[in-house]
Amino acid sequence: MSRDAAAIAARLDRLPATRHVWRLVTLLSIGAFFEIYDLFFTGYIVPGLVKSGLLAGVRIGIFAGPATFVAATFAGLFVGTIVFGAVADRFGRRAVFTLSLVWYSLATAVMALQTSALGLDLWRFIAGIGIGVELVTIDTYIAELVPMAVRGRAFAFSQAVQFSVVPVVALLAWQLVPAAPFGVEGWRIVVLIGSAGAIIVWFLRLGLPESPRWLAQHGRIAEAEAVMDAIEARVRADLGGASLPPPLADAASEPPVQGRFSEIFSPAYRARSLMMVVFQAFQTIGYYGFANWVPTLIAQKGINLHGSLLYSFLIAIANPIGPVLAYRFADRVERKWLVVLAAGGIGLFGLGFAAAPSAALIVACGVLVTLSGNIFSFAFHAYQSELFPTRIRARAVGFVYSWSRLSAVFASFLIGFFLKEGGVPAVFGLIAVAMAAVMLSIGLFGPRTSGRQLEAIAG
Repeated sequence: MSRDAAAIAARLDRLPATRHVWRLVTLLSIGAFFEIYDLFFTGYIVPGLVKSGLLAGVRIGIFAGPATFVAATFAGLFVGTIVFGAVADRFGRRAVFTLSLVWYSLATAVMALQTSALGLDLWRFIAGIGIGVELVTIDTYIAELVPMAVRGRAFAFSQAVQFSVVPVVALLAWQLVPAAPFGVEGWRIVVLIGSAGAIIVWFLRLGLPESPRWLAQHGRIAEAEAVMDAIEARVRADLGGASLPPPLADAASEPPVQGRFSEIFSPAYRARSLMMVVFQAFQTIGYYGFANWVPTLIAQKGINLHGSLLYSFLIAIANPIGPVLAYRFADRVERKWLVVLAAGGIGLFGLGFAAAPSAALIVACGVLVTLSGNIFSFAFHAYQSELFPTRIRARAVGFVYSWSRLSAVFASFLIGFFLKEGGVPAVFGLIAVAMAAVMLSIGLFGPRTSGRQLEAIAG
């Protein structure tokens, strides 16, 4: 990073977190609201797909039915993150962030019209590619756009907004999936609602600025300064015209070199990359092993379709609460330890869910797993975006994140197998082991990131 580019980072990181800063985070988060809707309806519509005859029940085997639909989702996410994750480093955060939304919205709409399992899985895969690109770009965009002192809170706030959609999709699934309004299968309406909403949000996000860090890293200093001038003017207006703090005097800088994929494996970043690959390979088993299988897991405990969707909705209400609770300490507790503690909560409360003998305890343990899972989610999304320099941030996040997508493809079949052979207790035994691996990888090898400049963390 040149001296001018370092000055851009110094100006950005000294900003107070005023209304305008949170407005930018909110716009990004509202866009991601429908992305999370699209991702999470995967589990909630499965009972309806089974009922319609498009998918067979989980009991017929692990290589058919719900497992293939979930696997198609994550196969698309894998391709999106590992193959196309780097496009945001080349073409910019704003352009890729916007276009990927259009991609997965249109593909999801086409999926809702399918009448065969093959067509359903194919278009779910295509939609998953767009979601995968979006997930990578969101993390890099937020990390680069907010001041360093509030990165944790920005991710917590963003995920609170994003995950507030989960109760919405759960409520819609509860009401619509068992029914056929106007003669249309309910699961199709649930899917189309998310697709239509995402197109609307596309227009709301056109006013977002490009990441000034990305512009500066690519030598577009004049554009980066123009973006910073506009942001600073809005922040000063929020402060009633008061002067801003001076730019950081000891701002770190990055070398002015072109980012390359091979740099992920260079001596400077190899250990971090390997740590995050191990982390991502295991975290998906715990996080999505519960989130994408909630209705099915509840149904396997002997509860009917309507009841399983109702309990799933009650559990889903907790989704935005985790990040809201964590907002106050998101930048006070070191990020790596938040990841470790939340992973422990998923494993512990998951075992409680498996052993729960009553509906009340099933819901209570499900809520605790969900709270832990969403604190875990915001913390690791912030953490992984902080570990790599601006020049390779999107491709590095895409690479390490892709292992969670690949893991999820196999985890879908693995969980299907454990559910078939050992029931719900076996599934949560698997999840507990996966969370233990997560805790060890980050706890033993993760660097400290909270309250530090991105350029300083990158080394």
